[in-house]
Amino acid sequence: MRERTWLNWAMHVGFYLLLAASALRLVSRHGMSAQTVTSLAVCGLLALAYAAGIVWWNRLGRQGRLVWLGGVAAVWLALVVLAPSFSWCAVPLLFLCLRLLNAHGFAVAAAALTLVVIVAQLEIARELDVSLILAPVGIAAMTAVIFGELQRESAARQLLIDDLISTRGTLADSRHRTGVLEERERLAREIHDTLAQGLTSMGLLLQAADRMWATDPAQARAHVRRAAAAAADNLAEARRFVRDLQPPGLVDVTLPEALARLCADAGQTGPQVRFRLAGEEYPLAPEVQTALLRVAQAALANVRDHAAPAADPAAGVTVTVTLSYLDGEVTLDVFDDGVGFAEPAPAPGRGYGLRAMRDRLAEVHGVLVVESAPGEGTAVAARVPAGWPPRALDGGGA
Repeated sequence: MRERTWLNWAMHVGFYLLLAASALRLVSRHGMSAQTVTSLAVCGLLALAYAAGIVWWNRLGRQGRLVWLGGVAAVWLALVVLAPSFSWCAVPLLFLCLRLLNAHGFAVAAAALTLVVIVAQLEIARELDVSLILAPVGIAAMTAVIFGELQRESAARQLLIDDLISTRGTLADSRHRTGVLEERERLAREIHDTLAQGLTSMGLLLQAADRMWATDPAQARAHVRRAAAAAADNLAEARRFVRDLQPPGLVDVTLPEALARLCADAGQTGPQVRFRLAGEEYPLAPEVQTALLRVAQAALANVRDHAAPAADPAAGVTVTVTLSYLDGEVTLDVFDDGVGFAEPAPAPGRGYGLRAMRDRLAEVHGVLVVESAPGEGTAVAARVPAGWPPRALDGGGA
């Protein structure tokens, strides 16, 4: 439990003030007699003993402090025997007893100190006065109650501080776990939109090469070369996870160029894909470009996996990818003329794509709209504010 530093020093100062006041009273009443000189010498010894405890408090330890308290009390008692006017120094000593003794020890010490003060005051008065008995008892009782209440309040405050520190630690752990989960979610989206789609494309190319190996070796080798290129791209994506850099698809190229290349690659292993650019191109934040490129990758993967009729997977499906630069926002539309659907009902283990697209767009304040109907194809529309991230207001600060 932390001690009240200000209260400790107040008691120390009070002790020396009472000691000085008692010494001045002794000199003014009795002059510099032999007994006065002896009393002042013992007073000086008491002052030094008390100061030693203050200076070496942290070094003494609990047992050393108890020994010191006993020594100070013994010297004070001898001083009171010589000069009863020093009896009121019992109040700071009572405070020390409260700090260092348990409840039973404090009760005994308080009773002993009060008794000494009563006897000393009666000795000064030279006659019986009930007030000289009641006053020390009342002062001792009030002092014990006030100091005890202060200690209980300090203990309760320390308990509250400990609880707050513990809660802060728990909150920090919770934030850490939340950060870990968010990072896992981000990596899951990255893997779904890049590595998983790339591996699927590689599988399709290798399957096509295997079917054509005997009948059309040249075309089979071309499929193998494209699969090798896809493997190299996926390796670059994996390395980007470690470096957390811009996607390889956007390195040294603009977003429209990256989308055009994506559509061309997708058209080699799946449906026919066309790319259209609308509006005049303007700069976008890297996060926005990455989000739109990932949305396009995921949408084209969904077209490849779900747009063709199940009874005729080879049926031709046409996809149009449109990137539009508008005033205040940029949009990406992916429309296919496939089978469509009434309600999103992904197969077991699938269906992460739409949620991943929405989460990715939400990170750049964008939205995703999906419209579809059986036999009428599917339209996926992504909209992102062109001004993301928002600029800080001029003149801001503390």
